[in-house]
Amino acid sequence: MLITRQERARICSDTELGAGNVLHRLKAYGRPLDEPVLWTDGSWQAPDGSRPEALTLGQLDEAARTYAGWYAAKGVRPRDPVAVHTASSTEFAVNFLALTSLGAIPSFVNGNLPPEIARQYVRGQGAVGAFADRDHRAVLSGSGPSGLGFCVTAAEIRPTHRELLPRSYPYRHDPTDPVIISHSSGTTGMPKGVPHTHHTLMYAQVHRLRYSTGADMERTLVGLPGAHNAAVATLLYCLLLRANIKLLSSQRGADVLDAVEEFRPSTVLAFAATFGEMAAADLAARDLSSVQVWFNTGDAAHEAHIRALVQHGGHERIGRDLRRTRVEGSVFVDGLGSSEAGYSVFHNRHTKDTSAYSRCVGKPISFAQAAVLGEDGTPLPPGQVGRLGLKSPTLTPGYWNDSLTFHRLRLGGYWLTGDLAYQDEEGNFYHLDRAPDAIRTRNGILFSTRTEELLLRELPELADCTLVGVAPKGVRADWDGDGEAEAYALLQLADDSDNDGSPSDETWTGRVNAALADAGFPLVTRALRMKPDDVAKGATGKVLKRVIRDRFAAKEHT
Repeated sequence: MLITRQERARICSDTELGAGNVLHRLKAYGRPLDEPVLWTDGSWQAPDGSRPEALTLGQLDEAARTYAGWYAAKGVRPRDPVAVHTASSTEFAVNFLALTSLGAIPSFVNGNLPPEIARQYVRGQGAVGAFADRDHRAVLSGSGPSGLGFCVTAAEIRPTHRELLPRSYPYRHDPTDPVIISHSSGTTGMPKGVPHTHHTLMYAQVHRLRYSTGADMERTLVGLPGAHNAAVATLLYCLLLRANIKLLSSQRGADVLDAVEEFRPSTVLAFAATFGEMAAADLAARDLSSVQVWFNTGDAAHEAHIRALVQHGGHERIGRDLRRTRVEGSVFVDGLGSSEAGYSVFHNRHTKDTSAYSRCVGKPISFAQAAVLGEDGTPLPPGQVGRLGLKSPTLTPGYWNDSLTFHRLRLGGYWLTGDLAYQDEEGNFYHLDRAPDAIRTRNGILFSTRTEELLLRELPELADCTLVGVAPKGVRADWDGDGEAEAYALLQLADDSDNDGSPSDETWTGRVNAALADAGFPLVTRALRMKPDDVAKGATGKVLKRVIRDRFAAKEHT
């Protein structure tokens, strides 16, 4: 049962509410403590030693208070960063609620980061201590001084620690107080620490409550990385909405599909890479009938993957007579966003009948502004490609301990997302590529993401594909470079079994270039088949084109 109209009005008018005190405000509203609110995947050990499948609001609050008592006894104070490095999404959620209740700042570290990168990243946060699961505890206590005052696991936090809370508990936040540090995907190297405040992480959630019923999120399955601020924001929204939410620790497409069949969600949230894996599966063999909405955030999703998913499930449509009827086929909300933006600023809604593709991400949400900028920060007219810039009350106040990098990514009053885009005459935005991934060839610029979209649409035998450019050593051939590169299309076939009768790489090169020529795109040098395991991916599942380029260049130059 979702919140009533009166409850919604109370939340939206609550001047004390923010991302750091949701549990405490819910208790002040008189929300029943015996209602189940959070479903887990069994990856979290509670202080009493159990591994609960679901937590009531009271149990979640009790867990947060217990963790907070342990941290307070260790000397954690307001504005102290504490690293959280684990594979469990539930552990991220509990630690967020506990640390923010003390005014401390949880610094989330994705469990898939390479160990040395994770250690270096944590050292740069100035963390006073850390929470980790057993495997990642070994990472943080590895070679070299960590500077951490403690590194605790769930097994060491016991129910008696709840008695150690300070008298000032819970902390009273100012809107500008930081409440989380998550990090960027690290696709260009070392991840950047991205803080959000009591205000910036909550702004979009209250906006949604004010202007949407949220009925399609009554049962929400989160396949996002638990370390990402989008997962935390979704948890907070569902707690306020009184919706049921399940947090998954795996972002593998097969695992999310299993969870859909088991949990029967109305909405599924994930990144584009996860939806791509799901779309490549045999969806006809799955029961996806409960799904009304697929919600994508981060990178925009590919048309071929969207079309595969919206064939399943169903959603409600309001007719001219204002009656609600259920129609076959789900809705895919394609939300282009980033850790820094704090919320998906673009939402493009697709159904089985949608035709607005070609990397269209739509118009920015009402509280945000977007522009396509020239190199001098001047907004460009429709049709011209430039850098995508954003202004939003949800935007991070800056990178943690790295203000120089943040200010270098500001232009004309906008924050630069790192994406290349253009607008049409109606004000719709179209996403073309990441600036470092654009490929300057002798025949013009090949936008890798837009090209991948085209090939997935035109060549149905493909499960996925990746476009990379290989330039001579010392030559830069991306959007900001002035050299030239050879473009390669790396293809993953839907049927990737070894088959002597399958087309050769030369045949695939011909088919790829025929599709590109028909679209007026520059041609690739070669198309090559590759296995899914050969695709380098980062901690959040994004394809690391930088790594693939380096590997491919090394192979080509030997």
